[in-house]
Parts: sequence; structure tokens; C-alpha cells
Amino acid sequence: MPTAVLVDAVRTASGRGKPGGRLSDTHPVDLLAGVLRALVDRNQLDPGVIDDVIGGCVSQVGGQSANVTRNAVLAAGFPETIPATTVDRQCGSSQQAATFAAQGVVAGAYDIVIACGVEVMSREPLGSAAIGKDPWGTGIAARYPAGLVGQGISAELVASHWNLSRHELDEFSARSHRLAAAADFSREIVAVDGHPGSAAEVDETIRPGTTAEALSQLHPAFYDEALARRFPQIEWRITAGNSSPLTDGASAVLIMSEDAAEALGLTPRARFVASAVVGSDPIEMLTGVIPVTRRILSRSGLTIDDMDTYEVNEAFAPVPLAWAREVGADAAKLNPRGGAIALGHALGSSGTRLMATMLGTLEQGGGRYGLQVMCEGAGMANATILERL
Repeated sequence: MPTAVLVDAVRTASGRGKPGGRLSDTHPVDLLAGVLRALVDRNQLDPGVIDDVIGGCVSQVGGQSANVTRNAVLAAGFPETIPATTVDRQCGSSQQAATFAAQGVVAGAYDIVIACGVEVMSREPLGSAAIGKDPWGTGIAARYPAGLVGQGISAELVASHWNLSRHELDEFSARSHRLAAAADFSREIVAVDGHPGSAAEVDETIRPGTTAEALSQLHPAFYDEALARRFPQIEWRITAGNSSPLTDGASAVLIMSEDAAEALGLTPRARFVASAVVGSDPIEMLTGVIPVTRRILSRSGLTIDDMDTYEVNEAFAPVPLAWAREVGADAAKLNPRGGAIALGHALGSSGTRLMATMLGTLEQGGGRYGLQVMCEGAGMANATILERL
């Protein structure tokens, strides 16, 4: 079977996902188009040879509706013959796009494919697609009569389940900012139209001076009197400071068969070793990262100790902390250049953003294997193992 390899990975610098954020005046289609152009330009790739473009996006409404990936392909100036589709695996949407792309290469359906993602949360806020709508229907209501909950409540349940103190959560969050501020992301970040130069090369969401002491002054973000009665075990530890911020961003990875890379004179940077996806409890929905890690390690024949780095999305601080405790991970290898608490979580873009960051970590540190894990809304999780080449 063909081997799927990763040739390159790029992303925008993260923008604050609110009015006035650096990328808030950029249409999502244009933002993703800029990343697609940058990816093919720096690899001197004729976009006409691309078999497909698979993109991730969560809030597929407004400027992100009507197949935002196809619109970005056209806006990027790619030939009209290049198809594109948009998938929604919630926070893992573009990681799932990369998995579909790699699977297509291995199956022989693709030779060259781009996986990507975009989310401009300043324009299309989280949950905007469901405003005034009922996304669940009667079957969900019958199965979960007490009602589903938001991810913030799920994060509170994880913190309670694993008895993670407010101090632990804030310390981990401060670490994310400290590591991100010290890291070199120059190989993965590309400038986008309208945001050239050095200002576009710095993640706007990083706060270098963040301390656990300062974070300890923040109030719980998700307290609700009715939910407090429903979940008396919650001690209300989740704040804006130990959660990922609202973020704007786009990212993309170039995936192809080993033979296609050789024919084009391109040097692969990594190969896809294994992937896995699971469903989990949609109430404590952020815990799928644990079983999906066990599944992918079993499937690959590797162990957690074989991994040289792990990228576990910091949607909320309890997620990577509970994950590390359950799978026996080395804390020093966990998000060593910071995570989404500092670098931002532009939903549909985060999967391929994490992939770009993990690849850079492997290359800078000379590591061999990297494990990427994403928790996802409604109780799901994705995992990918890359091997640096």
C-alpha cells in the first residue's frame, strides 16, 4: 500500500477571536485562501496536481457556510477543477480532515491532497449555527432527559472527577503561556493578505507575563445555579484563564504519497503511522482523549514511552492533566511549546495547527514519534501518530 507522508504544514498566527482582534476584519474564505496559497507557493507546487482539499470548520454559518473550503480553493486562485469539501468533527475537524486525506492516499484514491481548517470566531461565534434552532430533536431529549451540557460544564466535571485543584489548573495554564512565549514558530507561521510582516508572525493570544497567582484572581466562568444543584460535586474551578481563548485562525498541511513526493522532488517531513477516533460520554464529553490514546497505541504497536512529544489540545486545562495522569505520560513531553490556552483554539483550524506545532517540536528536538490527541464536542476524540523523517 502507498505510504502517506506529510510534506509541509503552515498556519496563521492566532488572532483574538473578538472584535478588534488582528484577524477579525478578514473574511474566513480569504483567511483560508491565504494559507492555501502560502502552502503551495513555498513548495513550488502546481495546484493543478492536487486531487482534493479537505477542510475543517465547526460554525458552518454566515461567512463559513456554503462549503467554506471550496470557496477558499476558488479564492486562492486554484484551478476550478480542484474539488474541496468541509467536515465537522467539532474541535477535531481539521485533524479528521488530515486523517481522511492520509487514508485516501493509503487507499490509492489520492496522490496529493491538502487538509486544512479555518475558524474566525470573531465573526462567527461558537454556537452561532444553533442560535434559535434545535440541533438535537426528540431522540436526544428522550435519551438524555436531564439535558446535555456545554463544554465548560464538562471541564468542571473532569476537574472534579480527577480532583484537579484550582492551583494545578492555573499553574498548567501559566506554563502554557510561558512555553509559548519562549518558542520558535517561525517555520510554521505564514503571513496572510492584509497582515504582512512581523506583526503577523506573533500569536496574539500569548500573554508572556501570565502567572498562576494572577490567574487565581479570576472568577469561575460557567457557574449556573441550576447546574450547581444537578452536579453538586462541581467546585467551580474553570475560568477564562484556564480555558482556551476565543480565536481566529487558519492552517493547512500538504499530504501525498511517498512516490508523488519523490516524483515532484519534495522531501517529506513526516509519515502517518496510525490514526484512531472514538465516541465517549456526551456529558463528560472531554474524556475521549483517554480511550482514543489507548486505542491508537494498541493499533500502532507503540507505547506512550515511545512518543517523543504529545500535543493534547488544551481546550481546558483539566483535559491534558487528566489525560496525562491516566495514560502515564511524561509531563515534560506534554505540549512543550505551549498549547491552546496560550496559542488559541480556532476550532476548525486547531487540528492541523496542532499538527504543524507537533511537527516543529519533533524537528527542533530531533524526536521520532509524536502523538496528537483532540477532545471534541458531543463526546468524541481523535488521535494521530506521526513519525518524523
